[in-house]
Amino acid sequence: MESPAFRARHLEHAYARGLFRAAVPTLCGLDFECARGKVLALAGPNGSGQSTLLKLCAGLESPRAGLLEVLGGDPREPGVARRIGHCPQAAAWPGDLSFLGALELAGALRGLGRDARRRARELLDEVGLGAQAKQAIARGSGGMVQRFALAQAFLHEPELLLLDEPTAGLDAEGFEAYSALLARAKARGATIVVASHLPSDLGAGADELVVLLAGRVAARGAPHELVARDGLLGLYARLRREQP
Repeated sequence: MESPAFRARHLEHAYARGLFRAAVPTLCGLDFECARGKVLALAGPNGSGQSTLLKLCAGLESPRAGLLEVLGGDPREPGVARRIGHCPQAAAWPGDLSFLGALELAGALRGLGRDARRRARELLDEVGLGAQAKQAIARGSGGMVQRFALAQAFLHEPELLLLDEPTAGLDAEGFEAYSALLARAKARGATIVVASHLPSDLGAGADELVVLLAGRVAARGAPHELVARDGLLGLYARLRREQP
C-alpha cells in the first residue's frame, strides 16, 4: 500500500521568543495525513500553524516532537527534498542574482543537471518574466517576485507542492500563469497543498479543506460544505466556540 504524501502524528512545534521568554507553540499534537494525488486546502486564523506545517513538510525546520513522514521519508533528506516544491509566504530571495540565475541555481540543487537552464527559461516565459530574465530579483516588483516564487516551486515538476499564500500580490498575468501551472501539476498526479486566507484559493479545485485552530485540526471536509453556512470567518468563530 502506497504511503500518504505526508503523515503527521502527535506533531509539535514552537518558536522561541528569546532567552528568558517562553516559546510560542504553533503545532500542538497535530494528527492527520494527506493522500497522494489530492489537492488539500489549509485554512485557519493567523497563528494556527499552517505556514509552520508547510515549512516542516518542506524540510526547512524540524519538529520539536512527534512524527512527520513526507513522501515515505524524512523531508530533510536530499532524495526526498528534491521531490518537493515549496512556495513560501515570504522569503528572502538572493536579490543580487537575476531571476534566471537564481532559477538555474534552484534547478541544479534539485537535480535537473544540464536541463536546469532550459527549464528555468521555460518557467520564466510561462510566468511572464522572460523579458526580465536577466534582471536582478531586488529590482523586481512584488508581483514579479511572487511569480518567480511560483516558478521555482514548479520548476522541477515535484511530486508534492506546498504553496503558502500563492496568490498574494499576483496581477492578472500572474493569476493566469498560476492557474496553468496548477492544472498541469494536477494532470500529472502531483499532490498539492495550498494554505491561504482567501476563499477563492481554498475552493479552487480542492478535494478537501482542513481547518487548523491553535495548532490542531479543528475541522475537515469538502470546502463548499464547511464554509457554505457561515463563510470562512463564521466557521472560525463557530469552531472556537466548540473548542473544549
